[in-house]
Amino acid sequence: MSDISGGAARDLGPHQHAHAAPSTQQMRTVGQRRRDAEEKLEHHLQEARHKGKLHDLADETEAASPDVAKP
Repeated sequence: MSDISGGAARDLGPHQHAHAAPSTQQMRTVGQRRRDAEEKLEHHLQEARHKGKLHDLADETEAASPDVAKP
């Protein structure tokens, strides 16, 4: 029987072992994706804050106006 593992390091190509250290390019890609995701999240949070302020202003305006016959 032949022993495939044989003690020599095998080239796993793009399918690296789960515990292998990521390459520099992979680290850069992950970093860029993380920055993009954080930027997108911040943008969504700002939009939500802005909509919340508009909603609050509308509620204040409605509360300050005299009652009009509401159906």
